Amino acid sequence: MKEQGRAGRHFPPGHPQIESGRVGVLLVNLGTPEATDYWSIRRYLKQFLSDRRVVETNRALWWPLLNLVILTTRPKKSGHAYDQIWDKERGESPLRTITRDQAGGLAARLGELGDVAVDWAMRYGQPSIGEVMSRLKDRGCERILLFPLYPQYSAATTATVNDEAFRALMAMRWQPALRTVPPYHDDPAYISALAGSMRQQIAALSFEPDVVVASFHGLPKSYFEKGDPYYCHCAKTARLLREELGWDETRLPLTFQSRLGRAEWLEPYTDATIARLAREGVRNIAVVTPGFVADCVETLEEIAIQNAEGFRTAGGENFAALACLNAGASGIDVIEHVVRRELAGWA
Repeated sequence: MKEQGRAGRHFPPGHPQIESGRVGVLLVNLGTPEATDYWSIRRYLKQFLSDRRVVETNRALWWPLLNLVILTTRPKKSGHAYDQIWDKERGESPLRTITRDQAGGLAARLGELGDVAVDWAMRYGQPSIGEVMSRLKDRGCERILLFPLYPQYSAATTATVNDEAFRALMAMRWQPALRTVPPYHDDPAYISALAGSMRQQIAALSFEPDVVVASFHGLPKSYFEKGDPYYCHCAKTARLLREELGWDETRLPLTFQSRLGRAEWLEPYTDATIARLAREGVRNIAVVTPGFVADCVETLEEIAIQNAEGFRTAGGENFAALACLNAGASGIDVIEHVVRRELAGWA
């Protein structure tokens, strides 16, 4: 008599019971340090800034700059930024909490599919992509849908997640099939969710923003010149948002934040734009960060604290940093929509 396994698998008599026939969904975000102390931040920054997809500078020039200068001085500054937004009760950054909640929310939504396992990982820090892929394989996942949580594609974000996943496969004798999620910067469900969230949050403010700045993470201009589509994806997201909201470019300008070093990055810069608006007499603004699916140090500290201070110092009055979609209903709606579409034929 044959024994029934998962997904209709049949095993001969005496065959060991193994988990099989499942589909895994792996959500991946950028990453977070384990703590805010100097050495935790240094470990995280070293892994992040050693990635050749992130920093394309010649290694002979970059290695001494990174190890002798940046990793000596920057951990203190970055540690202070993380300390400002750190969840002391949970002992973790908001990005870790939100990403875990997004995975939990998605798992609940996909419950009726049965043999779909949802998990999450970070490109830098813990849990690592390789660790979680091995865990999914041990749970019987013969196919894995890899979802880099970046609506706009860049080699420095989406591609390096894919690289790491395929690197993990190289260490496996019995590899699961792997499918990667494409960018969704222009998906109507994503645009609609962003616009709805913006309307709801703006309606709850005690003031009416004269301008809402759409701030995306920056990228060295040279990457764009080499063919990276990131700028085009950001510009399209901003344009579609304007169309959905019925706003023009003056009401919803496109900017880029978080530049590092002296090289030219994508412009206009968020901090410079915000200060200029204040000097020109704009007293009330809000900032939305459509490229971030979860609030993190770049939104909660850089935008909500640093840029708010810069705006007021330049003469502005009311400033609001709008929350990301996070693990709220509309945020999970978007993730579920993309996952169900990309699971076609698998689940």
